[in-house]
Amino acid sequence: MAVFCVYYIGSGKKLRKFYGLDYKMPTNLQQSLHRPAFWKLLTALLLVYIVWGTTYFAIGIAVQSMPPLWMNGSRFALAGALMMAWALSRGEKMPTRLQWRNAAVVGALMVFMAMNLVVFAQKLGIGSGLMATVVTTMPMWLALWTRWGGEHVPLTSWIGLGLGVAGAALLALEGDFSVSWCGALAAFAAPLCWSVGSYASRRLDLPGPAMASAAEWLTGGVLGLVVAWVVEPHDALLNVSTSSWLAWLYLLSFGTLIALNAYLWLLKNTSAAVAGSYSFVNPAVALLVGAGIGHETLTGWVFAALPLIALALVMIMYGPAVVRATTLRKLQTVEM
Repeated sequence: MAVFCVYYIGSGKKLRKFYGLDYKMPTNLQQSLHRPAFWKLLTALLLVYIVWGTTYFAIGIAVQSMPPLWMNGSRFALAGALMMAWALSRGEKMPTRLQWRNAAVVGALMVFMAMNLVVFAQKLGIGSGLMATVVTTMPMWLALWTRWGGEHVPLTSWIGLGLGVAGAALLALEGDFSVSWCGALAAFAAPLCWSVGSYASRRLDLPGPAMASAAEWLTGGVLGLVVAWVVEPHDALLNVSTSSWLAWLYLLSFGTLIALNAYLWLLKNTSAAVAGSYSFVNPAVALLVGAGIGHETLTGWVFAALPLIALALVMIMYGPAVVRATTLRKLQTVEM
């Protein structure tokens, strides 16, 4: 989603657990019969690559004059309401009482806690490009919760987890983290909270993907607004600059609503590998935008950490499939 999104690990059955639906990935035969137009595929990928890669920079602009909790809460509450109206227009049913409760749990973890930690980390001086790189550690935490939850975690995922820990350790040496320890704690806690919410959403009963996102955004956003009402000035939004409002509008429209729908379209019309490729592109986009437009300074550790984290993602997301394909090829060779 805007800033974060879901990582899909396992078979179609696992995807069903995550969303509450049986979202089957297209087979090669299905893709050949129903291959989407190239321009649609390219447009969806560019939206996910560029928009989600620039949301971190937009957050930095938004919080220059907008209180963090008001900014995040209003953004997700409104996005949730709009997304719910869109889902209902497409025939999706309203969540049951149990699904509302489950969505509130996930929304509290992913929208309220994780997203606000991202905002506070950037408010405390963590650069947008660096924040985007930290976020890529989320699947490594998710793999750990999956194992502790009793599910099988392949060897390749454990290798990826080790590489990710090494990358995160190098990342912690980056200049912004040594300047602001509170910002560093918030930055690394954000993907931790998101991973717990992601794992919970795989285990809980939730409605369809669009309605699930709407309910999570709405509940997490409303929780943020309630807390903002208590701890932040009530008249704070009266003094927000035009640039911060434009950044907020960008986060609401492109970062949340448009990019997410592009991602859901990719999941239905292309392979999981193509849809998940944003994981490798977004940090690079964020680093380029932060350094080129925001003039953020990087000491160099991030460039040593990024390849390790990228390799860790490859091992976690694609390692099991590569091992299965290699084993099958060997068996076919032996039979011949």
